[in-house]
Formats: sequence, C-alpha cells, structure tokens
Amino acid sequence: MKIEIIPGAARGAVTAPPSKSEAHRALICGALTNGSTLHGVSDSDDVTATLRCLETLGTSVEKDGGTVYIGGLDPKEIKECTLNCGESGSTLRFLLPLCLISGERVTLTGTEKLLSRPLDEYEELCKRRAFLFEKGENSVTVAGALTPGEYDVSMSKSSQFMTGLLISLGSLDGRSVLRVLGRAESASYVDITLDVMRKFGVGASASDEGYITSGGGYERAEFTVGGDWSNAAFTDALNVLGGDVKVAGLDATSRQGDRVYPVAFEKIIRGETVDLSDCPDLAPLLFALAAYRGGGRFTGTGRLKYKESDRAEAMKEELSAFGVTLGVGNDSVTVSGDLVRPGMALSSHNDHRIAMALSVLLTVTGGELDGAEAVRKSYPEFYEVLRSLGIEVKIVDAR
Repeated sequence: MKIEIIPGAARGAVTAPPSKSEAHRALICGALTNGSTLHGVSDSDDVTATLRCLETLGTSVEKDGGTVYIGGLDPKEIKECTLNCGESGSTLRFLLPLCLISGERVTLTGTEKLLSRPLDEYEELCKRRAFLFEKGENSVTVAGALTPGEYDVSMSKSSQFMTGLLISLGSLDGRSVLRVLGRAESASYVDITLDVMRKFGVGASASDEGYITSGGGYERAEFTVGGDWSNAAFTDALNVLGGDVKVAGLDATSRQGDRVYPVAFEKIIRGETVDLSDCPDLAPLLFALAAYRGGGRFTGTGRLKYKESDRAEAMKEELSAFGVTLGVGNDSVTVSGDLVRPGMALSSHNDHRIAMALSVLLTVTGGELDGAEAVRKSYPEFYEVLRSLGIEVKIVDAR
C-alpha cells in the first residue's frame, strides 16, 4: 500500500496500543496452563502468528475481541506438525525450544527474510545435544528432548533466545540455570519474560549466574497486557515535531525497555549521544527525530542488522531522500544534514518500525511512503490514529 502524508501538526489524545512483547510471552505461558484469561490482546500480525501456532500445537484458544481464553498445551504431548510463523521473529524464537520437548519433528515456517535472521544459539544447542536441526530457506525442522539443566546462551544477537529457553524450561519439572555468554544485550526484554513467568506461577529470576527458573509448570492466571511503550513512542514523538499529543495507557513501572524513550527524546533535543544497546527497536524513530533536529549520534547499533530489515542501512537509504546523511559504523550511527521534502516515494523495507518512523517525519515535510501496510505487524491502527490526531493520510495505491 502506498500512502501520502500531508504536513501538519498533530493535536489530541491517544491510548497506547497493547504491548506486543508482553502479549507473546503471556499467550505462551497461558497456553501452558489448564486455562487462563488474557485481556488487551491486539490483532497485530505478529501476535496473530503466535496464537495460530499455539493452536496448531494443541492449545485451546477462544478470542472475544481483545480477550483470549487459552490453555491446555502439554509440551510433552506435542505431535509432528508444521507451524506458520509468518514474519514474526518472536513467534519463531519463542516457540522453537518448546518444540524441542516432546521428541517429535516440528517444522517452523515463515518468510525467507524471517528465516534469514539468526538462529545460531538454537542450532548450537541442538548440535551439542544431538537434536535434529534442519534449516532451509523458508523453514527449520527440529526434534529433541529438552531437559532441565545448565545452559550457556549468548544474547549478542538477540535476547529472544534466552526468553524462548526460559519459558520452555519453566514448563518442566526441575531447576535450570542459563548462563549468559558475553554481553547481555537487550536484558530488559528478558526482564519482561521473568515478570510474566512469575505471574503465571513459575519461579524465574536473574542472578550472578545468569538466569534461573525453578520450573514446575505454569498455573492458570488472569493477565492484562500493558500499554506498549515501543509503539507509543511513535505518537509521543509528534510532540518533538511541534504537536500537542497526550498519550495515555502507559505504566511507568513496566519492565519494557523502551519505556526510556522520553529520556532518549530529551538527549536528542540536547544533542547528547544516545545508547541503543537496551532499546534497539527505538532506533528508526530516534534517527528520524535526530534528522528533524539537525543531527545526532548513537551507539549500541550493531544489532540493527538482525532486525526485520538492516535498520541502520534502511534508514540511511530513506533519510537520504530527505537530504539527511547517516554515517553507519560497526556499533554507531551519526546523523547530519538539513531536512527537505523527499522528491520520491519512500520505502518501508517491509519493516513496521521503518514505516512508522518515516511516517512521523513525513508529518513535517509531506511525501509518499510505499509498503505502508508493514505497520500491521505491530500497530495495525497506526494510520487511523494519525488521522484522529488531525494528520491527513491519503491512500495513493491500495494494492
């Protein structure tokens, strides 16, 4: 879908959408109980992919608007099947180790781009334990019998490997210790995992050893998904551009790492360096805001190449149409230049956060964006929200 955004200042109030990060984790933990109720579950493509896969694995799912009644999955009883993960990295990485419990062959499929993203930690785990791990362009097939114990896990490319193993091992009887190899990137996302696991009755904590789960299985719970700080940042950013937008529905005590976005906004305004090590999903938006402010410097950007797109390179390409230069280093990005209206349609690179970041910037300059439908991955209502704030968004091509 191609859209055109007409320049304008946003005015009004919005409620943050439900957290995709919390929803994935709560759906899987809830599935592993004998029956739980989750409130505030979105219809984003990624969350829908997790629900679809859980049903395929044998979970009972009933959805009533934003409420999901879920449960009944015994990972030891998983049968040979194929899971369609779509484009959701969370779905793939969170469910793969759960499929390594019953010993049955399970194939996880998805787009070629999804399966090109790193799965190194799981591949190495399977190799060390003589489990099956067969990877193709659009699929990975695994089989094994995961047991409680001690594991060494690198988080240098993604914290999702740690989350997947913690949730899966939490469903088994016995204590497990997961040691972190090297630097623990995006540790705040593992904090979300630990918090959700505890709310479903499984002991889980961080320690000097790494992460520990007491196991023992999940207990039924009623869980409300909190507001999504990651996606709320895109509407709150309109204030940096001269708007007047009130964002409700965010919990200041949330474990979500992207709750730091107001601090990052202030650093950009003051011209200070922003470290993205623990909040990489904010990168495209922060690059866009730095472009608006005339420049900025960022560190901790090395892992952006492992996201839905190579986000630093994608933003470098698209911001050049605004007359802005991105200098991309191994673990740093610099932004410089004066903002102008793009003379060509921009591309979302099929990445929801690129699409939303560019859209925010287009509210200043105006212009067209191709591939705008990428927002369905996490925030399907995004353009309706912009319209509710007085920003004119036209559909140029609905294909």
